Amino acid sequence: MKNYVSTRNPEVKATPAQAVLKGLAPDGGLFVPDDLDSIKVNMQAMMNMSYREMARVVFGLFFPDLGDKTLASILEKSYENKFDVPELAPLVPVSDSYVLELFHGPTCAFKDVALSALPNLMTASARHENFQKRILILVATSGDTGSAALTGFSNVEGTDALVFYPETGISQSQRLQMVTQPASNVRACAVKGNFDDAQRGVKEIFQEVEEPAEGVSLSSANSINIGRLVPQIVYYFNAYKSLLDRKAIKLGQEVSYIVPTGNFGDIFAGWLARAMGLPVGRLICASNENDVLTEFLNTGRYNKKRDFMRTTSPSMDILVSSNLERLLYFVCGPEKTARYMEELRTKGEYQLEEDDLLEIQGVFGCASVNSNESAEVINRVFRENNYLMDPHTAVAWGAMEKLVASGELKKDEAKVVLSTASPYKFSRSMLEALGQTGGESDHENMKKLQDYTGVKAPEALSSLFEKEVIHKDVIEAGQMKEYVIEAAEAGRRIRNGQ
Repeated sequence: MKNYVSTRNPEVKATPAQAVLKGLAPDGGLFVPDDLDSIKVNMQAMMNMSYREMARVVFGLFFPDLGDKTLASILEKSYENKFDVPELAPLVPVSDSYVLELFHGPTCAFKDVALSALPNLMTASARHENFQKRILILVATSGDTGSAALTGFSNVEGTDALVFYPETGISQSQRLQMVTQPASNVRACAVKGNFDDAQRGVKEIFQEVEEPAEGVSLSSANSINIGRLVPQIVYYFNAYKSLLDRKAIKLGQEVSYIVPTGNFGDIFAGWLARAMGLPVGRLICASNENDVLTEFLNTGRYNKKRDFMRTTSPSMDILVSSNLERLLYFVCGPEKTARYMEELRTKGEYQLEEDDLLEIQGVFGCASVNSNESAEVINRVFRENNYLMDPHTAVAWGAMEKLVASGELKKDEAKVVLSTASPYKFSRSMLEALGQTGGESDHENMKKLQDYTGVKAPEALSSLFEKEVIHKDVIEAGQMKEYVIEAAEAGRRIRNGQ
């Protein structure tokens, strides 16, 4: 692979390093590899590798211009002593299926896997391109990306990070993880509205603002940035290796992955793994009440004109799934993709052609699980298996059960449910699902959940309540552009001693 191209126009190109630095293509599209055939892997060889060795192969295929030595250094900096288990993403048997635990990083969510690597990828890309400007990372978060980005970019030379999060709808612990960040180069700001308002604002800023202050360039740490997406591919391969090591499957046997998703990034990483040669049976898109993706995968109609529902799985409370655009590019081509995105912007909906929908349905399945159903799953799985799963994981587990019941998934096939966050990020919802009473304080809820279940809360979360709240700004969505420019200019003045 030589270049990345925009999903809306293959004539808009970037080198891998440029794609990481830019985040979003200048025409508003997302960067994708120009050639999927060049990212194939040798499965036999991959299955004899450690997690970091697998990552080195995957990173080498997607970022070949950085060179093997640089990539090895990136991976060492990214994953050395940052996760609380040596295998980073352990595969745990639960009942007759498996849970891939992706919450053992510094902020206890799956975003840590990618956002431990992205800052190092970005600084290496800047050196490769001889990029002299300071990089301001803009992030819209539905809860977990923000804290992982702020942690990942804290004190990273040549970068600043600014996170926008919805004022309501995220858990107290998620908010505290962002607003207590002490590093001088990071900032968090609440937006009056929901995640879609924040994400739309960030996308508009990228298209309208090239340089928010002299010597400052914008980039993204959301999964619209290919550098955020690629690290997530690795744990699909590693989960497969874990199944092989357990003798649960034989090499070449297909495995289905059930993914709780709102922005379609995590599940699209699974699609890329499949394109690279991973034997994938079905990729199951699990949604909550905000089931725009369920409707799309069933009917081909993407319709964001619906009520926004606040649920117990807030990181999936999303109506505009950005990474779906990447899948559309590979299935429908750039012309249709550009047309669909314009229709979504102007009309709020678009409709796939039947052949394209059938191609997507050949790989992707879907199911929606509401908050009451996910609470029942949490309670039952804990009672029957002594395993505690967070509400997002419970949505995926419930989706798996529905599709096994319908026959779309076979009961006796290998199935991996991606677990995206520690249950202690949502301790009140967890207590209520377990038939206990949750209070207003997440601190007290954590203690109560720990006492009731016997499952220890991660230190990264239990220590939050002793920290000082630093970031207190709250703005209207329409003020985001002005806020970014002011923040960039203030940072420039401080660096220049003005």
